[in-house]
Amino acid sequence: MIRQISVCTSLDWKSSSLFPTLGPTSVGLHGFLVSSKSKPPLKKKFSVSCSSSSNSDPLLVKAARGDPVSRPPAWMMRQAGRYMASYRKLAEKHPSFRERSETTDLIVEISLQPWEAFRPDGVIIFSDILTPLPAFGVPFDIEEVRGPVIQSPITSEDGLKTLHPIDFDKLHFVRESLQILRREVGGHAAVLGFVGAPWTIATYIVEGGTTRTYTTIKRMCHTEPHVLRALLSHLTQAISHYIVFQVESGAHCIQIFDSWGGQLPPDMWEKWSKPFIEEIVRVVRKKCPETPLVLYINGNGGLLERMKGTGVDVIGLDWTVDMADGRKRLGSGISVQGNVDPAYLFSTLPALTEEIQRVVKCAGPRGHILNLGHGVLVGTPEEAVAHFFDVARTLKYDSLFQNQAVGEPNLVV
Repeated sequence: MIRQISVCTSLDWKSSSLFPTLGPTSVGLHGFLVSSKSKPPLKKKFSVSCSSSSNSDPLLVKAARGDPVSRPPAWMMRQAGRYMASYRKLAEKHPSFRERSETTDLIVEISLQPWEAFRPDGVIIFSDILTPLPAFGVPFDIEEVRGPVIQSPITSEDGLKTLHPIDFDKLHFVRESLQILRREVGGHAAVLGFVGAPWTIATYIVEGGTTRTYTTIKRMCHTEPHVLRALLSHLTQAISHYIVFQVESGAHCIQIFDSWGGQLPPDMWEKWSKPFIEEIVRVVRKKCPETPLVLYINGNGGLLERMKGTGVDVIGLDWTVDMADGRKRLGSGISVQGNVDPAYLFSTLPALTEEIQRVVKCAGPRGHILNLGHGVLVGTPEEAVAHFFDVARTLKYDSLFQNQAVGEPNLVV
């Protein structure tokens, strides 16, 4: 028997106004703006309207917008990956991550593995936040031990000269994969695309790969601010157009990963990350006003209110933030995503069930996408992932909040 769910109290559900977005940031150096001419025509036009919304939208899209839904939609970050036996078998045949993430047939097969096994409400394209880098002048390799490696880090004005507008011919596999995924899942799930935020992408480009200290890029904030600002401006333009490219290719919703934004003190994030995310939101809103945008930062407990000000539709909470506290701080005018601790998938199934129910109750009956607070961990039992989605499908807001009208303010669970 499952223990009684812990209580979440005093959640404010009063609606709030839309948040203003800031104007465009300065590019810094001439020639770095992405030209709309860089997007090649599709060989076979896929009928997707950036600006449309309808009652037939997938459950996840409706929840992201804050529309009334019967239950919280569910998906998992890294839901396709090494914890699945089918993925490990495929990886044996195709050991190169670049091959797996840049070959249309493999991308589609891997992306659909969790869909076929668990039927989540979101199917995210199998890719990487670094995938678009070669398309705008930053080649990289992925080594077995070191991970991503950029042989020529950009730390000076000379390095900036290698950058160019994003070339979507070099990302044809992303377009093709999203088109196929959209057809494969039909209207049964949302197809999700994703990008890295400018600051996070810049950490790899400046540091030359992964780092634990971020000392080089943090030093640049003070010693070469004009170079870093120019780099971030170029990334902002490229990423903005890459998001629109993904939406026009079939993505219902886009998640922005500022994975390493949490490595900055809040005032530094306000200066070196937030303005560039705001500019991305502004550009995408012009082209695709109805496409939900999700912002996730690892270690975001000190940034929630600042994240809200970027203008995105959904804030992803990591597992170190209590859902009730996060909802109280953010209010009901913005949707939230998360935030079950991935380690719960190694626990007993009753304990996992209890935690899912607790998170959903604390999130409230509107504007919540059920997810983990981080990606699925290697070694996670597939049985636990299946149980996560089974439980999610059984949750009904009518029964969970039977004494509380959906959307009513001052929710007390």
